Amino acid sequence: MQEKELKKQFSEICEVLTSMDKKADIYNFLRDLLSKNEIAEFSNRFEVAKMLDEKISYINIEGKTRVSSTTIARISKFLNWENKWYKNAIELLKSISKIHHEGHHSW
Repeated sequence: MQEKELKKQFSEICEVLTSMDKKADIYNFLRDLLSKNEIAEFSNRFEVAKMLDEKISYINIEGKTRVSSTTIARISKFLNWENKWYKNAIELLKSISKIHHEGHHSW
């Protein structure tokens, strides 16, 4: 597949995802779209990025996630030196977690 066609197809998926209002709809769409292994790979990469952001060592990350050191290095590159979209996503997740945490009170 040519880069232009891939970009168009991926853009359509992004458009669909950003148009969905409910987290359950996004979850179900991605579950149908991706295989169990693809979901695991997708999720592991974000987990690695979060662990790198917490300054956890490559060896500990590799042991916990079973992601190769090459993939960890690639994620680190994007997290720290490239376009930083991993960093943006992690910061968004932190702000969402903070909002949810502040919204729940123990009595």
